[in-house]
Amino acid sequence: MRILISNDDGVMAPGIAALHDALADYAECLVIAPSEDKSGASSSLTLDRPLHPATLPNGFVALNGTPTDCVHLGLNALLDPLPDMVVSGINLGANLGDDVLYSGTVAAALEGRFLSKPAFAFSLVSRQTTNLPTAAYFARKLVEAHDKLDLPPRTVLNVNVPNLPLEHIRGVQLTRLGHRARAAAPVKQVNPRGKEGYWISVSGDAEDGGPGTDFHAVMQGYVSITPLQLDRTFHEAFAGLDGWLEGLL
Repeated sequence: MRILISNDDGVMAPGIAALHDALADYAECLVIAPSEDKSGASSSLTLDRPLHPATLPNGFVALNGTPTDCVHLGLNALLDPLPDMVVSGINLGANLGDDVLYSGTVAAALEGRFLSKPAFAFSLVSRQTTNLPTAAYFARKLVEAHDKLDLPPRTVLNVNVPNLPLEHIRGVQLTRLGHRARAAAPVKQVNPRGKEGYWISVSGDAEDGGPGTDFHAVMQGYVSITPLQLDRTFHEAFAGLDGWLEGLL
């Protein structure tokens, strides 16, 4: 068993070390991760400059690119034989609802969709590391049980772990993505030379966060597992669009 591990917090982040340590005695773990924090990079690829992998003393590979770059380069240039699956994380901070549109953690897992095994994206719902062992525990349990999965090809499992000690976790729930309200307004700043700039602000609160959603599960103390697929086609819209097109032509 060979596992490619990546993240978006960067190759030196505590979450990726915790994930590697949780899986190292289960599989051969190969780490390729951004050399710096690339949170919010989504599935972007670096096309305007070359990528330079550098092997660190601990054997991890740092790459001057995005999470998707890391997995893309690993699968298409650096690793032979190919790994069996991609596991991404452990992200410090939630990847709930609309977060998956921007998340480099989820994007790294999505780039592993061509492999034979489902990919995993793990996040701890906290910026602090106190309960990182809880997330590492569930990462090991879920990856270890991958052979019992019966899922369509190109499925990614997005896992969010509450910021709780292991003994306070109430269980695991299968969930759908909730939805956030509109984000807070960007914060405007003016530098000493009078040039204006903006900081992207915090995400919106849960607008659709009721029972069955990932938001609700973690708030109730459950680990949330949401299966994701790449196909974003809105199939239910076809009927209405057919009539709309007939009226235009």
